Amino acid sequence: MKIQSVRGMQDVLPPQQAALRRIEDACRQALAAYGYQEIGIPCIESAPLFSRLVGETTDIVEKEMFTFADRGGDSLSLRPEGTAGCVRYALQHGLIHNQVQRFWYAGPMFRYERPQKGRYRQFQQLGVECFGIASPDIDAELLLLCRRLWQALGLPGLRLEINSLGSAGTRARYREALVQHLSPHRQELDEDSQRRLDSNPLRILDSKVEKTQALLADAPSLHDFLDDESRADFDALQAYLDDQGLAYTVNPRIVRGLDYYNGAVFEWSSPALGAQNALCGGGRYDGLVELLGGRPTPGVGFALGLDRLALLLDAGEAPAADIYLASQGAGARRRALALGEGLRDRLPGKRILAHCGEGKLKAQMKKADASGAALAVIIGEAELEAGTASVKCLRRPSPNTGEDGGAQTEVQQSGLADYCAAHLEGG
Repeated sequence: MKIQSVRGMQDVLPPQQAALRRIEDACRQALAAYGYQEIGIPCIESAPLFSRLVGETTDIVEKEMFTFADRGGDSLSLRPEGTAGCVRYALQHGLIHNQVQRFWYAGPMFRYERPQKGRYRQFQQLGVECFGIASPDIDAELLLLCRRLWQALGLPGLRLEINSLGSAGTRARYREALVQHLSPHRQELDEDSQRRLDSNPLRILDSKVEKTQALLADAPSLHDFLDDESRADFDALQAYLDDQGLAYTVNPRIVRGLDYYNGAVFEWSSPALGAQNALCGGGRYDGLVELLGGRPTPGVGFALGLDRLALLLDAGEAPAADIYLASQGAGARRRALALGEGLRDRLPGKRILAHCGEGKLKAQMKKADASGAALAVIIGEAELEAGTASVKCLRRPSPNTGEDGGAQTEVQQSGLADYCAAHLEGG
């Protein structure tokens, strides 16, 4: 029986893992620049946490959660998103009341949905949450943080869309108007939208079905129902973004897929990703803490799909080594192993790959070239006896030594680290 990975659970190959690492490193630097602290939350939570906070009628809770009973009979779920767990975490550890907190976390999330490019049943996500600030300047700061991250990753052309969902009263009034508009056309709606018309009509605005979108063309606009406070906050958010030259589009159809959002919401997308083009989204969730028994606390945050973001980066083969150690003969192999340890001590951060086991020198040099290494260090019986190493330049000319690719130089083993450092500097 041939055993393969479970459907929708991806194996991450080295080039993609390198892209994910690059993204997370850039995120870590950007988030530190804004004062956000990294936290860790479990992959498994109590199932009622998500049904209560995410919403009983959302697609996540209705169709997408991996939920099971443990041996004690408790209902548990693999986390489908991170905000609910972060709120639980902050309340449990007394980190919310009368405090401002800026948190971030990263790791796997799980949703049972149809696998496709950029969408998996286990996917990597980074979440950013801020508690205790009600004013729209923090919403603007989060969007500026995103822009700084895109710049660090070299990703121009991402599109920002924003909207305001207003207060609970706003959404109740708009829901009534939307249902009144769509009810005469129930049979023309797609199957999901027909179901949502009774349970969660605002989610119909998010439908990608063309026929449903056509029925929404002349639907009432949510912005016509905004209360004065929500309108003032949304206007202030736009003023902050305008001041900073951050381009955006107001899209009244953005509602996000989770019931807990209120006030400003947003999405970043890329045309390069095709139909599933959203890679970052979030907004305000000021009532979420109260739903878990906490005191009224403003909250805002976003989630970033790391897998989708990695699709936008160059996922070419990453070099496995900077220096490749080749050796011929038992004594030379022992010496090469010792030299490798010395190089790692002297050149932290450089990738030193030593050939292990038997193998002709010609074959070892082919492996050295395939590794992407800039230098091959060769130890044979002659070098072992003379206390030297042959160093071959495998790539472009060195800016410091002037040696062309293919040049080979004899170097004293005592000076090997200095020679390699000079060659690799700036490389």
